[in-house]
Amino acid sequence: MADRLVTEESNRLISSEKVDGTAVYSRDGERLGSVKSFMVDKRSGKAEYAVLQFGGLFGIGSDYYPIPWDMLAYDVDQGGYVVDIDKEKLEKAPRYASGDLEGHDDRYSREVHGYWGFNAPFI
Repeated sequence: MADRLVTEESNRLISSEKVDGTAVYSRDGERLGSVKSFMVDKRSGKAEYAVLQFGGLFGIGSDYYPIPWDMLAYDVDQGGYVVDIDKEKLEKAPRYASGDLEGHDDRYSREVHGYWGFNAPFI
């Protein structure tokens, strides 16, 4: 029973295990990549941003693009998240290489949120 609670979802909640790997699409239906992970504020428990894996070939050589969580909208018909951005804007966004989490501090969070036109959460 405990395993079932961890991996299943309700109409409002989803397990983090099911978010990882979920496709992300632009508004026009173009697949941009997939959610690699998401970052949660330790104190508030709120998701701050999703990390979109984009580029490369079959995940090799791809980079990771933090996108404010509030930009993602889950689309049941697509079976993934939809964002109101295009590939050109995404390609110019703040990003990092695989395994490179160094520098993910308050300044970086403000940079990410600022690029996308959002105020960074109170830090």
